[in-house]
Amino acid sequence: MTELLQYLLMLFLVVCAVAVARIRDLLAAVIIFAAYSLVMAILWLLLASPDIAITEAALGAGVTTLLLLAAISKTRREE
Repeated sequence: MTELLQYLLMLFLVVCAVAVARIRDLLAAVIIFAAYSLVMAILWLLLASPDIAITEAALGAGVTTLLLLAAISKTRREE
């Protein structure tokens, strides 16, 4: 059961990575990137690396997402 969950999470990571590379909207790309980081943290936890999982959750999903959102908020959006 755990292996099936790991494979599903890895498939989700690949889908997120392709979506971030192909999407045109910056805000949507940041949200998908945050989801990618959270799933990566879950995978690190399943692989028995809790220290890396905490770091990925804090830096990857937390700080990086906030910095990217702050950068987007400083730019103008063209329709």
